[in-house]
Amino acid sequence: MNYSKLLTFLLFIFSILGFSQQSATSADVIKQALEQKRQLAENSLVKNVPFQNIGPTIMSGRVVDIDVNPDLPSEFYVGYASGGVWYTNNNGTTFSPILDASDTQNVGDIAVHWPTRTVYVGTGENNASRSSYAGIGILKSTNNGQTWANVGLMDAHHFAPLLIHPDNPDVVTVGVTGHLYSKNNERGIYKTTDGGKTWKQTLYVDDMSGIIDLQQNPNNYNIMFATSWTKDRKAWHFLGNGSNSAIYKSTDAGETWTKVSTEKSGFPNGDGVGRIGIAVFNDNVVYAVHDNQYRRLKKSSTSDNNKGLDKGDFKSMSTSDFLALDDKKLTTFLRSNRFQEKYSAKAVKAMVRSGKVKPADLAKYLENPNAVSFDTPVIGAEVYKSTDGGQTWEKTHEGFLDGIYSSYGYYFGHIHVSPADENDIYIYGVPIVKSKDGGKTFTSISAENVHADHHSLWINPKNPNHLVNGNDGGVNISYDDGENWIKNNSPSVGQFYAINIDNEKPYNVYGGLQDNGVWVGANNTRENKGWLQRGQYPWKSIMGGDGMQIQIDSRNSNMVYTGFQFGSYFRLNRETGERRYIQPQHTLGESPYRFNWQTPILLSPHNQDILYFGGNKLMRSMNQGNDWEAISGDLTNGGKKGNVAYGTLTTISESPFQFGLIYTGSDDGVVSVTKDAGASWSNISNTFPKDLWVSRVIASQHKKERVYVTLNGYRWDDFKVYAYMSDDYGQTWEDISGNIPASPVNVIREDFENENILYLGTDNGAYVSFDSGNSWEVFSEGLPNVAVHDIVMQPDAKDLLIGTHGRSIYKTNIANLQVMNSDMMVNSITLFGINSVRHSSRWGSSRSQYTEAIEPETTIVMFSNSNAKKTIKILSKDGDELNSMMVDAEKGYNYLSYNLELSEQGRKTLMKVDKELKIVKASNGKYYLPKGKYFVDVNGVSTELIIK
Repeated sequence: MNYSKLLTFLLFIFSILGFSQQSATSADVIKQALEQKRQLAENSLVKNVPFQNIGPTIMSGRVVDIDVNPDLPSEFYVGYASGGVWYTNNNGTTFSPILDASDTQNVGDIAVHWPTRTVYVGTGENNASRSSYAGIGILKSTNNGQTWANVGLMDAHHFAPLLIHPDNPDVVTVGVTGHLYSKNNERGIYKTTDGGKTWKQTLYVDDMSGIIDLQQNPNNYNIMFATSWTKDRKAWHFLGNGSNSAIYKSTDAGETWTKVSTEKSGFPNGDGVGRIGIAVFNDNVVYAVHDNQYRRLKKSSTSDNNKGLDKGDFKSMSTSDFLALDDKKLTTFLRSNRFQEKYSAKAVKAMVRSGKVKPADLAKYLENPNAVSFDTPVIGAEVYKSTDGGQTWEKTHEGFLDGIYSSYGYYFGHIHVSPADENDIYIYGVPIVKSKDGGKTFTSISAENVHADHHSLWINPKNPNHLVNGNDGGVNISYDDGENWIKNNSPSVGQFYAINIDNEKPYNVYGGLQDNGVWVGANNTRENKGWLQRGQYPWKSIMGGDGMQIQIDSRNSNMVYTGFQFGSYFRLNRETGERRYIQPQHTLGESPYRFNWQTPILLSPHNQDILYFGGNKLMRSMNQGNDWEAISGDLTNGGKKGNVAYGTLTTISESPFQFGLIYTGSDDGVVSVTKDAGASWSNISNTFPKDLWVSRVIASQHKKERVYVTLNGYRWDDFKVYAYMSDDYGQTWEDISGNIPASPVNVIREDFENENILYLGTDNGAYVSFDSGNSWEVFSEGLPNVAVHDIVMQPDAKDLLIGTHGRSIYKTNIANLQVMNSDMMVNSITLFGINSVRHSSRWGSSRSQYTEAIEPETTIVMFSNSNAKKTIKILSKDGDELNSMMVDAEKGYNYLSYNLELSEQGRKTLMKVDKELKIVKASNGKYYLPKGKYFVDVNGVSTELIIK
């Protein structure tokens, strides 16, 4: 026996077993989950609980695609990354959502066959962002979104463009990007000739390389170019380049493909090739934009004594050389790199002289994965042109196109050529720029009312000055080739990471959004166009960047703590305008703190001067963020080498029962607890699946020993539901995922009045449990299948607010849900109280002959223990019937609108009892209840109705 080979084999097996990567969820499981959710929605006790979208809209959300009717360009569709597809036929003045009848709001690409009105949607964004959600295959509609059919490729997850044959909507070629966080084989180019009934894979590169762009000759469907992209995204590292990133060409409408970016072609080859975008002018002229990840050549060093210091200078610097540095030079370096004020040149030299720190510690102080991702000196964006149909390529410009991609070219990658002129091209990343000389020079067409970070552009083939642009801030339209832009942001498609509320009257809602900062507005703000007349939008921006978590001082709502990505947080005084940067700083000689993209913060419920701040350690400030101390060691698994901050805290919760009873969760699966304000900590997550993102840890408001945890496998393409409850401080755990269909969990909340009620949000919806998580009911009325990132409740108003990552914020009242009990399932009908109504003499009349009559309205809420017809009677205080209606009640909560109308007989009855009462017919021919006390009766169960 060859023992050496056996030992090598065993070591290999052990190394595999030692790395506990979660498995990606299969397409079959996803298909079952979607069907399960549809069934849950059909039978849900809360399916009629109405949700109202409260906006905001003005900042919009990330657009991934635009498809315009070339014969009537005022008609077009817009695809939002996680906000669905919206339709306009009035040039973007208004939009209607057309994907709400489907199982997802996640969009990668849309394609429309305008002659037959056939719409295809490749679900799942392909921008490889942190929140680029997986899709569920390709959806097809022939009735403008009233109904959708899933026509396959459910394991693709993310899609590049779809190309429909101009003469046959059943012939479609599509680029499949594939899984974001795991390997899979369903990627490459697929083609159908029967409208999606069957698909044939016509190009496959490998299980890590998918198709990121696919374009055709506008006048010849047979000529297509596709670009493959090799990438490997993990929670701790993103490699966005590889040797199988390339350009392919088809001359037979996608049936066969040939690689054209060969070593002899002039286009870059090898491991440094990143994302590639393609644009086709005709059979010969083709452009490509390339995110070149090869490193730039270092500039020759200089011995100039006036040269400033760089962090790299300190990595190998000796102590003697450091102590000999000019103090002014050292001071300039320290201040320009935002070292804490206590680190003056004199103080740092004293620390080095004493041996407390080394010169290399100055470089170490500045180095963390966040900085690395922005400091990497790669070549970046480049434009290439071919004039022989892709056989050879030549770079169009000299030098670097700095500032186009910044450090994240993976997020962009498209190029466009005007149908009217082969030398007019457009590229974009952070800005949008155009060239009129075939890519030799570029000028910006960004504007003050155009958001940065661009992802889509349509050029009118009949009027090339007419552009429609999609970016992280919505839709813009230009009619002068980008000199001026119109903003078209009426859809409510905000991508919220976190929301919160205050206790003002009316209370305000706060929210942090992807690339759109932090906003605040009153919960009862009306989202209409009236603000354009008044000149003041009712929501206010209070922070830029990628908006993150928000904490509001309960004693003074003007004191707000919030910020943007990677822990850049501030204390704001909204009354005075004061703003103080409060991120905790590590000490010189200590490894930099690691901060999550969405860094958690928490004001202590016991003292609103005490603020907790999560890095890889838990920090605490006793004075509103002015000073900090670490009250823990590293509460993660220690991080991993990579260019993304990892091994960071993601969630913090302190028990309202005891100061210092604190729980934390990390992005690498660690849940910890301290019962003594940080003096000692215990890991309470050893029985959980490993390496999953702890999306929420919540200390119970009802029982001191109780705690809830949710885990999220999105960053492994693991879409299982992980939700747990413990009644012994996390020593043992109970699985409370119940009957929730597969979808990563982002948030769990405990009702503030009823300890048996829980609310939970996944990447595909919101749920409520009335039995502590044994079973769950899904919300659906007014709430589409969208990613729910946060849930909060306003106790005084008894409102539930849902922060979605794609459709802004929703609100519903939960007062009637909070009284759910076992009797309600036994009783035929449970009627709830009705809010009093203020009478108006204008009921039934119009403001003018040109407007509709004013109709009063109140809502009758009842719980039925079965599906059955019910008779609703409106009774006088004496029990006389004044009106009646028959309704089809559904099992669960029912919300019935009643316009306070009085029947003819009911009018006579009231006037007979009260001889002085006069009830006249309104202008619309109806009679309405006068002021007084009434009863609403349903099958013998009644509740009071007061009209004041």
